[in-house]
Amino acid sequence: MHFLTILIRRNFAVILRRPNCLLNHNLHNLLVEMPKEKKHTQELKKQRQKLKEKGQKYVPGTVCLQVLGSGAEGAPTSLYLFTDQSRYLFNVGEGTQRLAHEHKMKLSKLEHIFITTPVWENIGGLPGVALTIQDVGVPQITLHGPPGTNEIFSATRRFVILKDLSVRMAPCFEGECFEDTVMTVRYVPLRDGGTEQAGTRANGGQAEASATSCSSDDDVDYYAHERKRKKRRSPKEGSDSPGGKRLRPEVPAGRRAMCYACQLKPKPGALCLERCVERGVPPGPLLGRLKAGEDVQLPDGSVVRSADVCLPDDPGPVFLVVDCPGPELLDSLVSSPALARHQASAARAEDFAYLVVHFTPPGVMGDRRYQEWMERFSPSTRHLVLNASNACLGSAAVHRIQHKLHLLHPGVFPLLGDRSVPAAGQDPASPPPPAAVPLVPARTLCSVWLRPKRGTERQAELTLDPEGFVAETLAVEGFPEELARLREALRAGRERDPAPARPFPRLLFLGTGSCIPNKTRNTSGILLQASEDCNVLVDCGEGTHGQLVRFYGPRRADDALRRTRAVFVSHLHADHHIGLVGVLKGRRRALARAGDHQARPVYLVAPRQIMSWLDFYHRHFEPVLDDFRLIPNGDLVEGASGSEPVLARALEELGMRAVATAPVDHCPNAFGVAFTHRDGWKVTYSGDTRPCPTLEELGRGSDLLVHEATMEDELAEEARLKLHSTTSQAVGVGRRMGACFTLLTHFSQRYAKLPRFEPGPAAAVGIAFDNMQVGLDDLSVLPLLLPALKLMFAEHCEELEQKAARRVMRRELEAAVKS
Repeated sequence: MHFLTILIRRNFAVILRRPNCLLNHNLHNLLVEMPKEKKHTQELKKQRQKLKEKGQKYVPGTVCLQVLGSGAEGAPTSLYLFTDQSRYLFNVGEGTQRLAHEHKMKLSKLEHIFITTPVWENIGGLPGVALTIQDVGVPQITLHGPPGTNEIFSATRRFVILKDLSVRMAPCFEGECFEDTVMTVRYVPLRDGGTEQAGTRANGGQAEASATSCSSDDDVDYYAHERKRKKRRSPKEGSDSPGGKRLRPEVPAGRRAMCYACQLKPKPGALCLERCVERGVPPGPLLGRLKAGEDVQLPDGSVVRSADVCLPDDPGPVFLVVDCPGPELLDSLVSSPALARHQASAARAEDFAYLVVHFTPPGVMGDRRYQEWMERFSPSTRHLVLNASNACLGSAAVHRIQHKLHLLHPGVFPLLGDRSVPAAGQDPASPPPPAAVPLVPARTLCSVWLRPKRGTERQAELTLDPEGFVAETLAVEGFPEELARLREALRAGRERDPAPARPFPRLLFLGTGSCIPNKTRNTSGILLQASEDCNVLVDCGEGTHGQLVRFYGPRRADDALRRTRAVFVSHLHADHHIGLVGVLKGRRRALARAGDHQARPVYLVAPRQIMSWLDFYHRHFEPVLDDFRLIPNGDLVEGASGSEPVLARALEELGMRAVATAPVDHCPNAFGVAFTHRDGWKVTYSGDTRPCPTLEELGRGSDLLVHEATMEDELAEEARLKLHSTTSQAVGVGRRMGACFTLLTHFSQRYAKLPRFEPGPAAAVGIAFDNMQVGLDDLSVLPLLLPALKLMFAEHCEELEQKAARRVMRRELEAAVKS
């Protein structure tokens, strides 16, 4: 909003307070006729284009590789390359968006994403990152990787809407490269040797096939075919053209891998002013000529050579990005001449690889052939490892808020099982085992500088300060006294009811935010622990698997996943189900580590339309269909039929008397659910919805209603338009259905720490937080926490009140203008 608008509105607010003052006619017309502001994305795009044009005039002086996601179990795999003019990502695992937000790695300059192998660990975060960069005005993103990688956007197009972002797939053919003002990137595809040989024999040395019929059973040289296809296609049939034909290779992801040989552009040596002064060069145009490489003659007749006053040129270091996802590709890796030219046998010193980044899985890295291949590099080459051998989950913010909440109730807010982030002063990384090639395990914010200096920097890596977190909270005015009152109230409650709490059911909240994740609230996910050996996952937004690992720690998370017998998905918005693939793969690994290869697939209770996405992913990327058995949500609505035999078995395994659904008022195929256990308890979950009679009937007599409360009461109209509920509306649903307690969740991210909410005296209402674990007997303590929570997050609450006051002023102004 420009300055004139602000000035007029301020003056107008003053005028409104003068009862005898008539509105100035010209001022009134100006307000009414003032042109509306353009969309912020359009302005951002213009600014971005100007900066891009300016940056293309020079080679960047600052280039650094920074680890965002280490690749640890439950963490994304993601490497960030930033320069003083552009940004790049190598792999975008699930949860990348959340870590980028926490660590302020702005994605507004991101234009190129490089994928090594199209598996969930590398591409699971692409949809979320695409939505984020679209919102900050990025007009186009170019995807580099094995053919078909961009099909992830085709698969998710029903629930990831990219209206203002164009996704282009670069033609990544062997022997060709991508080039800009920062670096040159050569594509090095890896092939299964047996597949290539078979394809050559079958085609008489010419590996050709139809682009639409290249399935996982076809033995073809895929890249040779693509080069021929590229030559014969018309300019309008580019991979980023809406009218062009899409390539859907359906080749198993393990047999599609791309490595990248990257070299920074040469940069002339900077002019050293100290040397110029020593040689008597006066200020002025002579300095510019010396910087441009010219030798100059001074007034006294002496000659100053440019080479004597300039620092050495930087030819541009080389770094390799390597991923060999399976042993069948090892022969292709170790025999690659494109990679060998950067090993110790390199013909020129500037061709030596300064760094090799390994995305290769631990099992393949341990192979003798891979080890021998690494030994062929120069002893000065550094090796950075981003894979599941690491432990760092990448977030310190979740620990910070959990330590604060732990003060209120250690049982409801236990400290996290994630031990990958050390306390300040501790060694952030255990030393790697001795090896012929020293490896650097990746941790979030570990940096490898390529320019202007070269070296590894680990000082910025994450550490925790638990004592500082606690001291920060206790320093809030009035909080220690309120904490003492809370503890006294909790003690008195235990004395009144000393009976041991019922162990089940228990609810672990893995995500309590809406739309997009932030560092405090992840997107929707709840683990309903129905019994000792049975868990039900209720919704699973992006990063749900990582939240499990963060809460329990890796080994206990495996236990929780093995005990997960069912997953309920309320509706097909991305923030409620995009984490499903990660959960299914995590469960599969947990079962394999336990030696349980005969375990039954999980029951997936979801809208039947989810199969469009899962079937596409199964055919184009990785097998997932054997990991679940679908029970459509619609089949569980009262009076429906269609899943009786499967449902009967599911109820037996889950220990449930009934699992019932009801359509709710949010989007097509959106459902609430009620779980009724044999032990007599009933828990109802709303999903996303406006206040809805069908949900009230479904949850009649519930012990607990978990209901979305996306917005505060003053935003009721916005909530109505977006088909969400306000806090008071959610409480009203619980009251009308006769629920014993209502627990609010799914808050807009504007309420990152605490919603703006006044439940009233003695209300059986609580507020959910990420990593909060409650049983039915814990619910009564949740209302007691609210006064302490408001003091703990006093600054956040004050900010919400100020925003509310500004909204009121704006509405008064708009009403006055209309009148």
